[in-house]
Amino acid sequence: MFWKRWWPAARQREEARLATVRQVAERLPVLAGLSGVELERLARLALTFVDGKSLVRVDDGALDDDAVAVIALQAALPVLGLGAAALADWREVILYPDAFVTRDLWLDHAGLAHEGEQVLIGQARSDGPLVLSLPDAVDAAQLDGWNVVIHEIAHKLDMLDGAPNGCPPLHKGMDRQAWARDWSAAYAAFCAGLDAGHEGWLDPYAGEDPAEFFAVLSEAFFETPHWVADDYPALYGHLVAFYRQDPSLRLPRLAWPLPEHAAPLRLE
Repeated sequence: MFWKRWWPAARQREEARLATVRQVAERLPVLAGLSGVELERLARLALTFVDGKSLVRVDDGALDDDAVAVIALQAALPVLGLGAAALADWREVILYPDAFVTRDLWLDHAGLAHEGEQVLIGQARSDGPLVLSLPDAVDAAQLDGWNVVIHEIAHKLDMLDGAPNGCPPLHKGMDRQAWARDWSAAYAAFCAGLDAGHEGWLDPYAGEDPAEFFAVLSEAFFETPHWVADDYPALYGHLVAFYRQDPSLRLPRLAWPLPEHAAPLRLE
């Protein structure tokens, strides 16, 4: 019968795709230390991401399989403990050949409104699409403390219950009051440090608003978890509970400042 011939062929194609994604995953520093079981689950989540999204280059250029796999694996990492459903409410990934310009209205950490053009390498739009600079998205997996893909996925998770505000939908058993208390206090202290000129490892962009504070700390959580755990232990505990994983158990402790990297700001 037809289905008897089709099923093995379809399964072979799926296994070949999984093998390709696993090979890419094994060379990405940000995924270091994941167990074989975790890598298998991550590869399947990455394929679900690719199959469920429309990845479009605005310059109509070709997308090679490696680049797609690198982006999908990074997008899947934050939901390794959450499942693919956490990313199911939007469908389009728009890829630019470089940084792109948008015109937006935004509030700074002092609550002042600004409107104008911004040069960005990533944007999670509330109307659906995820927008990325293709080269920055592909290069983000280098374990250098910065990750535009994870940053924008954190925004998407924050948007699951409405406008991003730095508090995504919390799981059963998580303490919303403790989350609000700890994140609000840390954000206020960080902004005060910025105003006082304190320098450290955390990107000053985290001071834009509570949503950016959550997104920047999320990318740091997956790239430099020991720094977050050392300087923001309460927030680290919240992130472990929310993402249902602990990157500090598998990733090496990085020295600061990172070589050939602009030093972000940090509250001492």
